[in-house]
Amino acid sequence: MTPGGPDLLGGDDVADIEVVADKTKGSLASAGFLKVRRLVVRTRFRDGTASDPYACDIVSRARTDAVALLLYDVPRDAAGRRALRVLLKTGVRPPVFLRRQLKLTQPDARPYGRLVEMVAGMLEPEDTGPDGVARRAAAEAREEAGVDVPVGDVAALGAESFPSPGVTDEKVHFRAAQADLDGPHVPEGDGSAMEHGTQVVVLPVEEAIAACRRGGIPDMKTELALLRLCDLVGYVPALGVFVDELPGDLRARFRPLGLAGDAGAR
Repeated sequence: MTPGGPDLLGGDDVADIEVVADKTKGSLASAGFLKVRRLVVRTRFRDGTASDPYACDIVSRARTDAVALLLYDVPRDAAGRRALRVLLKTGVRPPVFLRRQLKLTQPDARPYGRLVEMVAGMLEPEDTGPDGVARRAAAEAREEAGVDVPVGDVAALGAESFPSPGVTDEKVHFRAAQADLDGPHVPEGDGSAMEHGTQVVVLPVEEAIAACRRGGIPDMKTELALLRLCDLVGYVPALGVFVDELPGDLRARFRPLGLAGDAGAR
């Protein structure tokens, strides 16, 4: 299959996801991996006015927030020319896979099997303190990608973001780390059956961005992180060059908006 196309990883080996049991009926909204609070709220404004009461369902995870880590390297070819590569992983996401059972207003152009995305995981209770997010990112790199990353090498990739603020209170912390992406990648796993069969792919950042926009990587956090990474390291993916390779007048005008970037990663 063509990199960047619908089947980024060369095909889909997931035949089906069998629903072994449906525990929906009779379950409490506060039970399960996700908690649902069914509230009636009112918005009060500083000028003393207020809205009418309205229903508001809020979905929360047990640990609320997550970290998403983009692993990358800057290899050189035989001529010494630099490139920017990223590591992504693929796995089964039942909510997306099972969309094929729904009657959608706008049907999917294709059924979704494996989903390609960046390394990510929920923050754990012990991930407190200034380097707590970096520690969790390093742990997820080992579990999901089989890559060892020193905690000190994990860098902030812009501010946190809410993936779906109308539904959930989850916030995602974005991080990046430069690592050796050439070695064999054997994810340690975290014991979750959902992570069975996780695969790893390394590809040029241009191909990854193109795949996001064509539908091969239908994951918003990954596309956002890829674009932030390019700014962070000073890379122009549409041109395939680092900022320090641009003519002087253009190089002087480059600004990694909102990021403390190192223009021209070495």
